[in-house]
Amino acid sequence: MSDPTPVIDDLREESDDLDRLVAGLGTGQWALPTPAAGWTVAHQIAHLAWTDRSALLAVTDPDGFRALVEKALAAPHTFVDEGADEYARSAPAELLARWREGRAALEKALREAPAGARFPWYGPPMSAASMATARLMETWAHGQDVADAIGVTRPPGDRLRHVAWLGVRTRDFAYVTHGLTPPADPFRVELVGPGGEVWAYGPEDAPQRVTGPALDFCLLVTRRAHRADLALTADGPDADRWLDIAQAFAGPPGGGRPPKEGTR
Repeated sequence: MSDPTPVIDDLREESDDLDRLVAGLGTGQWALPTPAAGWTVAHQIAHLAWTDRSALLAVTDPDGFRALVEKALAAPHTFVDEGADEYARSAPAELLARWREGRAALEKALREAPAGARFPWYGPPMSAASMATARLMETWAHGQDVADAIGVTRPPGDRLRHVAWLGVRTRDFAYVTHGLTPPADPFRVELVGPGGEVWAYGPEDAPQRVTGPALDFCLLVTRRAHRADLALTADGPDADRWLDIAQAFAGPPGGGRPPKEGTR
């Protein structure tokens, strides 16, 4: 993606949608548990605020970000939780203000980044467009946790295209994260978008294929739903294996969501 503006615009809209969802919550609702074990609604927003700060460091202060990575490597299993815990201890109004300020600063930095610049990250270095895509994916995924906690159903929209694209692009990363060798050949992925359009990735004649609703694929690659509860089809053993391990985010896969009652 040569021009990062469209995905940065979509990141802002995704963040604004989640902001509207939480801005009117009462103090007790910020303390509601979410599907992520030990994380409340406040933890979800705290994590986004904390990660926006990390991304801003990566874009504006690479040396400062590398120091942050060293801390993460020293405590790989607790680093993310500690960051969320720290921010979540703030009062809801303070946390919301911190998230708004941080994401605005990151947006400005991404828009002003030099063309072709790449920034360090917890995985491979990222361009401004890739960084914005990753932040959109996380915002959507953690927004799903919030929506589930407060009992709200969010209508899927065209911004899911970014999450789906990232889910496809991180195929090999998912294999490596699980200690597996990625398949040599690309897969064909055909997803039905919210408006009925088909989002297609990979060669048309690829023997290994994944098909199904785009929303279901995005829930799968962000590990917000169990595969058994999703209408995704895999043709070929490698594609089938991928649907068991797919993840679009850096770091360990975590436990994921269990299947719903009746699909176990």
